Order: sequence, then structure tokens, then C-alpha cells
Amino acid sequence: MAGMTLDQLRVFIAVAEHLHFSRAAEELYITQPAVSAAIQSLEAQYGVKLFHRIGRHIEITEAGKLLQVETQKILDQVALTERGLRELNDLQRGDLKLGCSLTIGNYWLPDKISKFKQKYPGICVNCTLANAEEICAGTATGTFDLGLVTGDIKASLKNTLEEEVIGSERLLIVVGKSHPWFERAEVSLTEIAQTDWVMREAGSGVQQMLEQALQSWGINPHELNVTLVLNSSEMVKAVVESGTGAAAIPELMVKKELQLSTLRSIKIIDSQQSSNVSFEIIKPVLKLKHKQRFQTGITKAFEQILSQDSDNW
Repeated sequence: MAGMTLDQLRVFIAVAEHLHFSRAAEELYITQPAVSAAIQSLEAQYGVKLFHRIGRHIEITEAGKLLQVETQKILDQVALTERGLRELNDLQRGDLKLGCSLTIGNYWLPDKISKFKQKYPGICVNCTLANAEEICAGTATGTFDLGLVTGDIKASLKNTLEEEVIGSERLLIVVGKSHPWFERAEVSLTEIAQTDWVMREAGSGVQQMLEQALQSWGINPHELNVTLVLNSSEMVKAVVESGTGAAAIPELMVKKELQLSTLRSIKIIDSQQSSNVSFEIIKPVLKLKHKQRFQTGITKAFEQILSQDSDNW
């Protein structure tokens, strides 16, 4: 028995994704009879039906679903192997797929990518910005070679992802000029629930940091009067700067606004303590990668850039 070939598997996965022989043929730039022949050969060789033919439509069978899952794993590994072989040219060409939390990606990562491109100009860097939850999930499934996030990793991903602290991020409680707190240097814990708040969406690293800080201070996050929930810290900053509520925003994002005094950073204190203890919100920035997936030379080269600048926050 000759066994299945990679070409057959590529044909099969295209048919399984499109559930259409003609569309699979168009994607692969081959004829429809060639697609049909590849599927029929697989079915005959292993004595199973991979697709039900129902009139002009097809449906994938249980055997087909099993082969689809395993085929995707095989093709993913082949792609990684091909990447590794291509990189035996002293990192002159290839791809790097990064996933990054929004603040890190907008304010910290560009300089690192620039240094990497100066050293390896032939490498194509693809960077996706999303919230921490999405980056963790994408790194676990292989969508990203590396993930950079602030926030917690779900317990379900702990055994899949390797994490390393490469820096830290500080959140500041800020208000705009028209807010009653703007002329004050500090606010007590008991006053936090007495103002409107603009928040990031659930799943963002910033929101995780704020909620954990509030809970550690003995405050239920649900007790806050949240008037707006936005999926971008830039939007949160703009809304607060225009005078709506208070917000927790990464320090990297508000340096210019604090210098221009369009925003004011408010210190949170515990007035019940004799020494007026102040509170800070600081979380580590994590570099994530899959524990078992093959790490390409390109990935390792970018990690070196990150490690050289790990203190530059």
C-alpha cells in the first residue's frame, strides 16, 4: 500500500473547508476531475466514505471529520518544517507571526520590530493587535509564534503555553479637566464608587488588572458606576480627556497628556490608615509561546531582541 500523499491531503482539506469540489479545485489551481480522483483514491484505499454526495451538495462524514482534524495537524507541522528549512539561509527570508495586547503593540513593540527589521530586513513581520484573551488563545492554537500580553492566562491554557516576564505595565487612574477630582492629588478608596467610570471590555488585560486591583483593595468592581465600555484604550483616553468619568489607562499611553495637563493622574489612598497608604496597579508583561510547537530560528532571533530591551519600559 502506497499510503496517502500530502497532495491528497491538501485536496481533501480544501474540499472539507469548502464542501464543494469546484471551489476546492479553484483554490488549488487544479481541475475538478483531479479533485474527485484524489478523494475517490483516499476513500478506496481505506475503505471509508469521506463525504456524502447528496444531489449537487456534499456533507462530510464522521470518517471525514476525523481525517480533517488529523490532516490539519499534519499540514501545520509540514508548514513549520518548511519554514525551518527556509531559514537555513541565515535568516535572509521568512515570516514571524506576533500577537500583542493593544497597549504593548501600539507603544512598546514598534521599536523592537524596527530593530529586528534593521538586523533581518528579509523577514516579514505580521503583527496582530487584540485583547489579552484573544492573544493567549491564538498563541495556543499556533496562529501566533509569540504572544505579548498583560493580564492573566486562563487556567485551561497553563499547560499549553510557556510564559516569561519581560517587563511590567502600570495603570494610572486618570480624569479630565472638567472632572471634580482634577484639582486633587489623591482620592480615598471610599470615593472610588462615587464617580462615573469608563471601562475596557471584558477579556482585555487592562480590565483584568483593574478588577483584580479593586478586589485586592476590598472593592467589588460591580459596585462602580460604569457608564461606558469600550474596546480600545485610545477611545477610553479620548472620552475621559473630554470630561467623561474616570478610567484606568496604561501609563505608556498618557505620558503626553499628563505633561500637557489635559489629564490628571489620581493617587488612590486608604484614608483609614494613619499613614495614608497609597495603592498602585502594576502587572507583569508576559511573552508567551507554545510549549510543544517547533520554535523557528526567526522566533528565537526576535526573542533575543526582546531580551536585550526587557528593561526598556
